[in-house]
Amino acid sequence: MNRRTAAAQVRSARRQQSKQPNIEIQSAHPVDLHVGQQIRIRRIQSNVSLGDLGAGIGVSFQQVQKYENGRNRVSASMLYEVAKRLRVPVAKFFEGLPDPEGAADPQIVTEVDDRIAYISTAEGRRLIEDVLLLPPRVRSRVVALVSSIADEEMEERPDTDL
Repeated sequence: MNRRTAAAQVRSARRQQSKQPNIEIQSAHPVDLHVGQQIRIRRIQSNVSLGDLGAGIGVSFQQVQKYENGRNRVSASMLYEVAKRLRVPVAKFFEGLPDPEGAADPQIVTEVDDRIAYISTAEGRRLIEDVLLLPPRVRSRVVALVSSIADEEMEERPDTDL
């Protein structure tokens, strides 16, 4: 069998595997998502890049991204290393979570603050930095313009009960 035939068979087998129904993937626990988001926020506040944090704790920047996105859980020892590198107490990563003793529902459900999540993106930071360069009077006009556009968009959307 030549190389082309073998490669074609491998591609064919991979296509067949991708057509099979996926096994249900468990979604990340809300606490893992919250902790990851807090890592991202604290990293950005500390002006530390993904690569620098990864190097400081002994993992790749891709692994740090997975922690921040909640795709990979952060172990207690790794969370300690992250806190040490960012010079914050470990408890900072749990701020905003309900007290487990007072929670009636054993499954802790957290609300992700979309505003903080947006500000922690590159686009959000760029927007804030650019707006801060404007004089206060112009900033107010930019906020009024954006609010007006948002109002128009909300009026144009069909009503949905989410």
